[in-house]
Amino acid sequence: MLRVLTTLIAALIVLSFATTALAEDYQYIGAYKCFMCHKKDKSGNQMQNWLDGPHSKAYETLASEESHAIAKEMGLGDPQKADECLKCHVTDHDAPASAYDDRFKAKDKSDDHFVDGVGCEACHGPGSEYKSMKAMKDITAGELDGATVGLWTPDEALCVSCHNEESPTFKGFDLEEYMAEIAHPIPADYLAEKYGK
Repeated sequence: MLRVLTTLIAALIVLSFATTALAEDYQYIGAYKCFMCHKKDKSGNQMQNWLDGPHSKAYETLASEESHAIAKEMGLGDPQKADECLKCHVTDHDAPASAYDDRFKAKDKSDDHFVDGVGCEACHGPGSEYKSMKAMKDITAGELDGATVGLWTPDEALCVSCHNEESPTFKGFDLEEYMAEIAHPIPADYLAEKYGK
């Protein structure tokens, strides 16, 4: 219990600092911008892995009867509008409007609902500076440190900022198991062919 609490506090401090710094320097571009390049089977089809996984449905699940029952019990009203739910069911819900690129499709500006759930950038950081083909090639080739252009390397601290005992549906968190469930690597043969790695 103490380990979980300590990890959670560390994660919140890191995320608070990271979100504040990144909101000024980088913008969220939306998952569908990422999929322009990450949708081919040959390179791992990260898009389909996301669509088939739990993160893409994180916002949608808040519309379920179970979510409404939980929200009612907690006195929250509509879970798709409650900050307490949205903070983990969409990509960086607390970010200011300026942190979103105009083309960000996950945020429906008309009613402030997020429809893409937990997108790529919730785990990898706002993509405005690393989205270009050149930046991604340089990062993959080891010629550019992704962190210098806003690319995050997901770790346990990031994961447990949402997967923790604060969630009313929390059933424990096993990093290895959960990472395997959402894995979306670039195949080694593709990297070897493209980058000689």
